[in-house]
Amino acid sequence: MRVTKFTHSCLRLEGAGVLVVDPGVFSEESALDGADAVLITHEHFDHLDVDAVTAAVSRRPDLRIFAHEAVLPLLDSVAASTTAVASGEEFEAAGFRVRAYGGQHAIIHPYVPVFANLGFLIDDGAANVYHPGDSFTLPDGVEVETLFAPMNAPWATIAESLEFIRSARPGRAFALHDGLLNERGATVYGHHLENFSDTKFQRVAPGTVLD
Repeated sequence: MRVTKFTHSCLRLEGAGVLVVDPGVFSEESALDGADAVLITHEHFDHLDVDAVTAAVSRRPDLRIFAHEAVLPLLDSVAASTTAVASGEEFEAAGFRVRAYGGQHAIIHPYVPVFANLGFLIDDGAANVYHPGDSFTLPDGVEVETLFAPMNAPWATIAESLEFIRSARPGRAFALHDGLLNERGATVYGHHLENFSDTKFQRVAPGTVLD
């Protein structure tokens, strides 16, 4: 499995096919080039660039989009390409086995509406990757090999991110949801996660390929 980290929360996984997770407005549209399937964790603009995804479908009509049913109204113009997914469901996308977890976005504040959110465990038969979307939900009873951990968000603290990684006990972890940080903030946050997460943690530059 070849994984490329794009800006903020977007991942591109290449194996039997090409699978893209959370191509939002902060991420590079090139992440979608040649994609066979797209996973959307939730409806927020930093995880779903509607224009970019619909354009990708127009270029590649066979592209499939998997998301929680709450997301699908935003993709009405390409409804034929979409599939609703619920927490606990397992399905195939671009040659990968995918299982959905969670169901709810992390709480920002009681006054802020709570949105649907799914985490996705992606497996090619030899290795797995977990993308939690905007949540700290972990897959129960599964050994996560590569974990992408939210580094900064209105709904997160560095203490929660650190506990998330320590609870998962992954083989390795990488920063996710890091597009809102300047370099000074990323250095401070990264220092804690690198030193206290109890695994190998890295924040990598957009476009970095992780084999």
